[in-house]
Amino acid sequence: MPIAPLISAEELQQALPRHDQDWLLIDCRFNLGNTAAGETAYAQGHVAGALYAHLDRDLSGPKTGTNGRHPLPAPEAFEHTVQSWGIQPGTRVVAYDDAGGMFAARLWWLLRWAGFEQVQVLDGGWQAWLAAQGPVDTRAAARPPSAFKIQPRASWVLRAEQVLANLGQADRQVLIDARAPDRFRGENETMDPVGGHIPGARNRFFQLNLQPDGRFKPADQLKAEFEALLAAAPMDTVVHQCGSGVTACHNLLAMAQAGLPVTRLYAGSWSEWCADPSRPVER
Repeated sequence: MPIAPLISAEELQQALPRHDQDWLLIDCRFNLGNTAAGETAYAQGHVAGALYAHLDRDLSGPKTGTNGRHPLPAPEAFEHTVQSWGIQPGTRVVAYDDAGGMFAARLWWLLRWAGFEQVQVLDGGWQAWLAAQGPVDTRAAARPPSAFKIQPRASWVLRAEQVLANLGQADRQVLIDARAPDRFRGENETMDPVGGHIPGARNRFFQLNLQPDGRFKPADQLKAEFEALLAAAPMDTVVHQCGSGVTACHNLLAMAQAGLPVTRLYAGSWSEWCADPSRPVER
């Protein structure tokens, strides 16, 4: 059974000194406008012992111009990355960032997709760790590589043609778009060349999952909000997307925290969808 999706800074501090489990901390800080900023921040200080994962290099695959801004890494490439982190079957992974879990959720989802269950996101991230006076280091951490084999769950991911084939069929597909409401409406689009959303999608801005202090809302509140959004739609029809397949994972994480079943991801998301002018757009 999967462990709880979130762990608090206080819980992590209490757990780390114990040697009954192999803990791996991964710093996922990133800035979409300055792709070197996360690595720079890591070098200036990170949770003691943490490795660094770069969104473009480690958590995404190569871009072709038509497969979105952050395509999923190929299984063999992500397996190599996981092995380079030294993950073993008994490892407990905790991912964090400084953006409310925006990037850490991507790693959480990727590891779950890869068949690895022992992964959590640090609730409140870097800011919560500092507030809890957790140990910080500036030295780059390293671990011996492993031979861990991933087992990708292909059914968790939808391709553009599958999304297109199910448009207008609410009994087969309910799209949840994690972008900000203005971008969902087709306004103030600065990330992608076309504004708008996939026809029929419902909007759930990922920031709505958070409290003002950057921690996730209580599980019962998240559950009520997602159930209201889905309006009794069967969970096996739910498909998450966003601009590039990153913040959609935040909604997936929030649903998991709420105790709701795992649902699917359209990883290419809007940036892939709008790259083909033959695909319909709604504003």
